[in-house]
Amino acid sequence: MADLRRPAPSSAAAPSADALADVLRQVRRIELRTRGLVSSQFVGEYHSVFKGQGIEFVEVRPYVPGDDVRTIDWNVSARTAETHVKKYVEERELTVLLAVDLSGSQRFGTRGRFKSEIVPEVAATLAMSAVRNNDRVALLAFTDRTELFVPPRKGRRHVLRLVRDLLALEPAGRGTDLAGAVAYAARVLRSRSIVFLLSDFQSPDPEPFERAIATLAVRHDVVPMTIADPADAELPDVGLLSLADPETGRVSLVDTGSATVRRRFAEAAEASRLRTRGLFRRLGLDEVVLRTDEPFSGPLLAFFRRRESRLRR
Repeated sequence: MADLRRPAPSSAAAPSADALADVLRQVRRIELRTRGLVSSQFVGEYHSVFKGQGIEFVEVRPYVPGDDVRTIDWNVSARTAETHVKKYVEERELTVLLAVDLSGSQRFGTRGRFKSEIVPEVAATLAMSAVRNNDRVALLAFTDRTELFVPPRKGRRHVLRLVRDLLALEPAGRGTDLAGAVAYAARVLRSRSIVFLLSDFQSPDPEPFERAIATLAVRHDVVPMTIADPADAELPDVGLLSLADPETGRVSLVDTGSATVRRRFAEAAEASRLRTRGLFRRLGLDEVVLRTDEPFSGPLLAFFRRRESRLRR
């Protein structure tokens, strides 16, 4: 049987008191930033898009004009000589898993912010929206290994704990194992759940990931959230550049002044992007693209509204 316990923490030294204080200040700033978004925009959208798993009987009450005749409780009506109906409410509780890529490529950004700086705010917004609807939220942080798994729970304090963990965690790995993370999620989720997968999806070996996410999507509602930077798609024309791969550490000297080099880079980036986008489309997954040079609220709100529009058809 697979070991689903929380992975051991990194062997790195414990953070200092100053570092912990800084993390707590960041948590507070993120809570303040996301609270307004959640209250004003996302709670209603989230509720309308992510439905509960069924309906639950609450009570029997007297019939009033306008009630659906199909809900009449004939047994109670016969005993009381008065028409009664059964009242149901939606069973709302869901499990939401935030699966977050913390690999080296996330510590990159050429416009606005690093990719890794966007992730905690997006995660906080999604988690706050979920707990405001009485859903449970879990966290899976990964690189080329599972860095941290926090089981699903409810409540604002739990969400703040998840954000704190994301900010404080110093990953032991630098690479990316998307397939391993997705397979881990499939093992720990015991009932149908919503999986928000936050990554730049720059995996050196895409085929295992394609198989793993296809398997996960059969049972769960998977929402890939691509964290993108403009430099992922094109090189700037700035002459000779020494570039270090954040995941392997390999350093390369690149002549960005060469039109051929820039074109080949753009073609390779576009081919990779089209492959990933095509995979998501084949699986019927709603990809959300979040850029380092734009606020994330627009694409996230557009995703909710796309889903809601489709559900109404």
